[in-house]
Amino acid sequence: MIAKYIQEVMSSRSASAIRKMFEEGIALKAQYGADHVFDFSLGNPDLEPPEEVFQAVARIAADRTHGCHGYMPNAGYPEVREAMAAKETLEQGVQVTGSSVIMSCGAAGAMNCVFKAVLNPGDEVLVPVPFFSEYRHYVGNHGGILREVQSKPDFSLDTNAIARSLTERTAAVIINSPNNPSGRIYSAADIASLAEVLHEHGRKTGRYPYLICDEPYRAITFGGKKVAPVFSVYEHAVVVTSFAKNLSLPGERIGYICVNPACPDHDELVAACIFATRVLGYVNAPAFFQKVAASSWNAPCDYSPYEKRCHEMTAVLDNAGISYAEPEGAFYLFCKVPDGWNDDDGAFVDHLKRHLILCAPGSGFGCKGWFRIAYCVSEDTIVNSKAAFYTAAHTKQGE
Repeated sequence: MIAKYIQEVMSSRSASAIRKMFEEGIALKAQYGADHVFDFSLGNPDLEPPEEVFQAVARIAADRTHGCHGYMPNAGYPEVREAMAAKETLEQGVQVTGSSVIMSCGAAGAMNCVFKAVLNPGDEVLVPVPFFSEYRHYVGNHGGILREVQSKPDFSLDTNAIARSLTERTAAVIINSPNNPSGRIYSAADIASLAEVLHEHGRKTGRYPYLICDEPYRAITFGGKKVAPVFSVYEHAVVVTSFAKNLSLPGERIGYICVNPACPDHDELVAACIFATRVLGYVNAPAFFQKVAASSWNAPCDYSPYEKRCHEMTAVLDNAGISYAEPEGAFYLFCKVPDGWNDDDGAFVDHLKRHLILCAPGSGFGCKGWFRIAYCVSEDTIVNSKAAFYTAAHTKQGE
């Protein structure tokens, strides 16, 4: 028999709702034709990787050096760690060296390694709502408890609510900016306020929660907005990220952990994350794409198609009379379930599916009464969904 916990999670409606919808989309496309199904379920970037990535792939694939596909240190190739440190130095505005970096199997692998390294059974991890639904599983994997904290109505950080939620069992706080699913970028003022709340809690209790910054969408911002650095304002900060979204490499599973060089237990935490990488069975990040990432992490990328699609998608929603949170980055729209549905996002998403529109229910992200659209799809899919969205929004439940 499989484990009771896994059975319960697999059987719940919210478990892997995004992936389930994506797989249902494949079946619907086979039945009705791809042009008639409007699949906004999965954040699977459809922009091609930049040319520098393809060039690096070709060059590295041609390497026949003895041992080039063998093991390396669990934390990754030293030269790759230094390359990622150079990236973080630019983004964080403080000097970072390779000794602070651990290469990982994507941001998900990175986060699981961090939680393995820092959580004791019953420890709590706070997360502002809305949040990426898999956080529940990542925290639960390592005996932790995810505590949801309500954000402000515009989905910016409510640092007072976070302060009220902190306890002596709080091991970490997760922030994700730009946020999946809302597209909200947390301001520098919000980050500074959060840092002060965490500092004050640490001074009172002697336990400074780690601030885990999940940043795979960091580069995808609109209107010239920037994601605020954290290392300069909070010593106990850790970045987990990947090249899944910014370089359009989700299937290659390459990312990294970066521990703030100023973290008081820096060396111990880095060593624990390296150990976790090994004992969780990752052993090391994929050798091939470590080298690709080191060669192409700073390739110029044009994210303007996402901003254009965002405008096209909001026009579709405006026509249908569906309200949404204004995004500042990433490639998602978080939308309010129309009146008349009693905030039942599950029922409304099922209703959309009957109109061949696939979206993710907001309850999975901690927000009942909302649903998520991933607009990293073709412009044809967005534009051609206009009539279907209008009809769905103007059809009553059960019709």
